[in-house]
Amino acid sequence: MSEEQQANEQGNPEGEQKFTIQRTYVKDISFETPNSPVVFTEKWEPELNVELNSQANLLNEGLYEVVLNVTVTAKQGDKTAYLVEAQQAGIFEISGFDEQQMGHMIHSYCPTILFPYAREVVGDLVARGSFPQFNLAPVNFDALYAQHLQQNAAEAAEQPIH
Repeated sequence: MSEEQQANEQGNPEGEQKFTIQRTYVKDISFETPNSPVVFTEKWEPELNVELNSQANLLNEGLYEVVLNVTVTAKQGDKTAYLVEAQQAGIFEISGFDEQQMGHMIHSYCPTILFPYAREVVGDLVARGSFPQFNLAPVNFDALYAQHLQQNAAEAAEQPIH
């Protein structure tokens, strides 16, 4: 029996789109309060900076690790009150999508799934550091991915043709 026939009999015909979350996990976290306890004695008026990015690694055919990196820096004037760095990861089985759809799945859909977990990790670390509650604002990963594609297209258009 050929592999294609076996796949068809097992309910996974060739070309069928498949998306499965295998696992979500915290890959790396860091929390620093370099100016404590002094920052606790000052009026809390922080300047917050949030940075997000994601990356993907092919583990096996159709199996990807997607990592959402979140960095939050809270400053009181020129002093860093806290710095949170979290890598929320997931292993996803993704197959049967064309190249464009695959890009969207890996760089938009998967980070959207990982975001609530990252949000919880960051909020928990800030609370454990004895700082006021912090919740990451919702993020439109579809819009970020579209912006990334536009930026890449613009950069490609600027490159001289040899």
